[in-house]
Amino acid sequence: MQLSPRLQNLKPSATIAMSVKARELKAEGRDIISLSLGEPDFETPDFIKEAAIQAIKENYNQYTPVGGYLELKEAISKKFKRDNNLDYKPSQIVVSTGAKQSIFNIIQCMVSEGDEVILPSPYWVSYADMVTLAGATVKEFRTGYEQDFKMTPQQLEEAITPKSKILLYSSPCNPSGSVYSREELAEIAKVVAKHPNLLVISDEIYEHITFDQEPVSIASFPEIYDQVATVNGLAKGFAMTGWRIGYMGAPEWLAKACEVFQGQVTSGTNSIAQRAAITAMEADPSEIKYMTEAFHKRRDIVIELAREIEGFDVSVPQGAFYIFPDVSKLFGKTLQGVEINTANDLAMYLLEYANVATVSGESFGSKNCIRLSYAASDKELREAFRRIKEAINNYC
Repeated sequence: MQLSPRLQNLKPSATIAMSVKARELKAEGRDIISLSLGEPDFETPDFIKEAAIQAIKENYNQYTPVGGYLELKEAISKKFKRDNNLDYKPSQIVVSTGAKQSIFNIIQCMVSEGDEVILPSPYWVSYADMVTLAGATVKEFRTGYEQDFKMTPQQLEEAITPKSKILLYSSPCNPSGSVYSREELAEIAKVVAKHPNLLVISDEIYEHITFDQEPVSIASFPEIYDQVATVNGLAKGFAMTGWRIGYMGAPEWLAKACEVFQGQVTSGTNSIAQRAAITAMEADPSEIKYMTEAFHKRRDIVIELAREIEGFDVSVPQGAFYIFPDVSKLFGKTLQGVEINTANDLAMYLLEYANVATVSGESFGSKNCIRLSYAASDKELREAFRRIKEAINNYC
């Protein structure tokens, strides 16, 4: 017996793999500080947990509608209008088991073998493998440190071919933390509008974690509203990673297709999590502002600390909870007998000699960078960067 060739070509998630490795070393007694996983270090707010408990008491035990409870879809519709100036009817919304499933559903419904999906790098680690699983081809182009890891209209225009079916990007971006401004997205929208067969998947899962500017949904530009699927969820902004609630707003024909597809894969999302999600969606965003304020403070701390490290070129992220330094100046150096020729080499060196888990940028399509999460306490962050500085500066 043999596994499917599709699965044989599938790579494990680099973020999960590094997290597993860090846990194994901790179990062996090593004092590992993990800056590898994209998970808030806060607890789910009590008012959301209380809504889940109430749902259990009210016996929400049965299978749920495939696309989500109508009450939740109505709450999401109001949220889209309130926060994003987007008009999505409940019939245009599909609730899934995490934003990852929402993106996977759309790709599976939209592409065939030979189609291209455009990925500006850096991109979230799972995007490329989702495209490969669907039988399509990844069309990648680089956005680097020097341009704040954001695509330009010219880059996008040059990447589009007759085979292009989807443009997939995130803002705020995982892994770089970059956030597209309204002016930047307006120019991107002009390019998209010239290609009516191109669908944009806008991954906005980090929407509530932005610092110096307001996030903008590209679907809010009317000329391409019908060409955009807006994906979001509760994992990051509400500290609900394990609750697995994601959702999409899209043209009705696409929403219906995704609902049919999901009906044959997972059916409806967890009933208790959905009832709790209604409460989360109806809450004023100020209820979770304390988390964003903490991440903002931590960002400023780690930027200052990272700039003290030899060979780190660091941009200032405007959202999410990562920094993504360009570390290519360290390539070719030997640190404590270890040759550093790639970002992978550096990530493994830091794990072994600094006891800090990071993630190589290679898995995000950026070979010159590493990703460090600052979803950790101030004390842990200061200690982690002290170790990194010592492991690099003392041996450069």
